[in-house]
Amino acid sequence: MNSRMQGYCCLAAAMALVGSTVVASKIIATGLPPFTATALRFALALPCFALLMALSGARLPRLDRRDWLLLAAQAIAGSVGYTALLIAGLQRTSAVDGGIILGTLPLVSAAIAVVLLGERPGKATLAAIAAAAFGVWLMTRHAADDGGGSSLAGNALILGAVLCEGLFILLNKRLRVPVAPLALSTIMAACGLAFSALASLAEAPWTLSLSGPALAATAYYALVPTVGGFLLWYAGAARVKGAEAALFTALAPVAAVALAAGLLGETLAGQQLAGMACVLGAVAMLGIGARRTRAGSP
Repeated sequence: MNSRMQGYCCLAAAMALVGSTVVASKIIATGLPPFTATALRFALALPCFALLMALSGARLPRLDRRDWLLLAAQAIAGSVGYTALLIAGLQRTSAVDGGIILGTLPLVSAAIAVVLLGERPGKATLAAIAAAAFGVWLMTRHAADDGGGSSLAGNALILGAVLCEGLFILLNKRLRVPVAPLALSTIMAACGLAFSALASLAEAPWTLSLSGPALAATAYYALVPTVGGFLLWYAGAARVKGAEAALFTALAPVAAVALAAGLLGETLAGQQLAGMACVLGAVAMLGIGARRTRAGSP
């Protein structure tokens, strides 16, 4: 197997692990409150990232106050906000819906860039955002038809989680000094642990009767997708072009939906399948539009 194929395999495995976080979060949601689970996730992941930093000889960056504040905001949004809202959402809706909404991340990121950064979207970007919005609307309509008020709230919370992750990406672009991936993951784990532990005090975790499956799912989330997924993604990204790596992000919602149906036994309704098709088609349109833009640039 050549280096490029090894990269493809690593990237596909990394995105499959990202998709599995939806199933893990669904199990976590049955036995742990969101912020307590988030704090446990980072408490387990942080020593692993610190060990990787020590073994690789990596160092934390020297940043000014503005960049440290941006990193803190990234942790609140992308680390704590994303995880807590995903778990809270999956307490109220299906993992299938959660997986499909997860696939809107590239479109949400593009929309944030348009609204907050004033970027001028091309026709492909606008069409992609519209297609993704239609896909989410189909799922919302499915939840309403089923009489699922809680599902509607759950879908909204998961969309909020995706928005938080989109803000994470935006804030990372605003850093004056680029932070290496391993150092960034370590900082996010440390800040995420601090912020989520503080927020978990409102949940009084010392009074909870902890669920074995929820704890096991939290440990899996922390060690396999968070740490293992990081290693796989950057091992793959080092072997292929950036544009090729970006295409693999579309595998995450597919893996999430497949695992939700296979492991949790959730059913796939026609409207959910149509919504998933819209989201994946939108991601494809966004990728095609970006490729044409690069091809036309001098």
